[in-house]
Amino acid sequence: MRGSSVAHTIHRAFDAGQAERLRALLHRSPRLFGQATSVWTLELAAAVCVAEGITPERVTGETVRATLARLGLRWRRAKNWITSPDPEYLRKKGGATA
Repeated sequence: MRGSSVAHTIHRAFDAGQAERLRALLHRSPRLFGQATSVWTLELAAAVCVAEGITPERVTGETVRATLARLGLRWRRAKNWITSPDPEYLRKKGGATA
């Protein structure tokens, strides 16, 4: 009788040192790495990790999320904040009366 063909060991894509480099990477702007956005996504972080040599091959966004979870960090989706070209926007938004 044959056993399962499923791998019995899991090899983490990020060791402890690489995980810390990932954490440091996410504290910097993606623009510093030639990206056209200022907001990190899991997939973008995965792409920059391989470009910066943190990982030897491309990993998935889920792998990045799981690594952050292992570090005790929770990934939250970035929010797009709405602003207005109105020069009085901040005063109006703050509820100040004239």
